[in-house]
Amino acid sequence: MSSTPEAAPYKSVIVTGASRGIGHATVKAFSERGWRVITCSRDAVPEACEVDPNWAGHITCDLSRPGDQDRFVAEALDMLGDEPLGALVNNAGVSPKTPYRERLGCLNGDIAAWKEVFELNLFAPLRLARGFAPALHRGRGAVVNITSIAGHAIHPFAGSAYSVSKAALSALTREMASEFGALGVRVNAIAPGEIVTDMLSPETEALIPRIPLERLGTPEEVANVIYFLCSDGAGYVSGAELFVTGAQHIF
Repeated sequence: MSSTPEAAPYKSVIVTGASRGIGHATVKAFSERGWRVITCSRDAVPEACEVDPNWAGHITCDLSRPGDQDRFVAEALDMLGDEPLGALVNNAGVSPKTPYRERLGCLNGDIAAWKEVFELNLFAPLRLARGFAPALHRGRGAVVNITSIAGHAIHPFAGSAYSVSKAALSALTREMASEFGALGVRVNAIAPGEIVTDMLSPETEALIPRIPLERLGTPEEVANVIYFLCSDGAGYVSGAELFVTGAQHIF
């Protein structure tokens, strides 16, 4: 992949949920700008990563399991060695549905499933940020948490557990920004709207009339905003949550 004029001095980024959608687009956005990329997902190494000269390594693990969270941090730190970490992108997440893609709400959602959702969508970002805090401090780095428009208003398709976990991640972002600031680390969030990914419901097309830009977003459009928040251009931005929704969130 070719570098752009924005290419910065050598930096490393860790991206979770990197095998598809927003995560894969984020890997590409950083790599094209010369960043060294460490990836993580439940799947094996994405083929595109294997041919990327800036790909440093892929760790296959299930971040919904605390043991895998700890293993991921240890293995990623081993890859980094004494080098600083420029950015952590907490993108991995889950939005469970029934086999019939029925929305799981407060009355019909299994409580055990809620705990699994929170483990991946909330506790994994917290544990990873804590585990990588020293490396982020060395790099005067940035953390970006991927929240959702569903964390701010009732969504017709996103389940209650997912929505509540993303609202909690928004609050966690503010708490982290307050505490990590003393380490010289910025913490922000991105709240995507209706983005063309595997997580999208077939019924999403019906929401387009409610989107002022009158179209769905792309993973690349989200990835570019993530990159901005990790770049020097956002050096005084922390504790923010940016909506990438085509203005859908204003209604």
